[in-house]
Amino acid sequence: MTRHGIRGLILGTAATAALTAPLTGCSDDTTPSGAVSKAASAASSLASEAGDTLASATAEAGQKFDEFKNGVNAKGDAKVSDVSTATDGRSTVKVTVTNSTSSSKSYAVQIDFRDRSGNLLDTVVVTVDDVAADAAKDATARSNRTLSGEVTAEVARAVRN
Repeated sequence: MTRHGIRGLILGTAATAALTAPLTGCSDDTTPSGAVSKAASAASSLASEAGDTLASATAEAGQKFDEFKNGVNAKGDAKVSDVSTATDGRSTVKVTVTNSTSSSKSYAVQIDFRDRSGNLLDTVVVTVDDVAADAAKDATARSNRTLSGEVTAEVARAVRN
């Protein structure tokens, strides 16, 4: 994937296909134009897989929030640190939830990973259970796959019950 995430990959693939279309007319895979055609096809396939992965992650995030019945909006209770890269190449970020209520609460927090241009690269939901009254508790959000380029994280939504 390029430095600009999924959108950059898709736009790059489209540009490559547009520029090489006149070259790929009637050729086999052994000619340079055939190799370009194969490369464009592979890039298109990668873009499709990345889009499918993001769609799957977004659907999974929605399901986790559906499981959190009668949740109260608690986006202001959750904060993230700077993104780091784990040894396996996945992006991670520390999520801190501060419970300002008078009883123990559990939280579901959706973290969106974005590229420098603000394009959504991945989304995950972390649950932080049993946060004591007037206390804070940390969790780690981890991307579903390896993300490249400059990655940031933000709290997209959070609920507590």
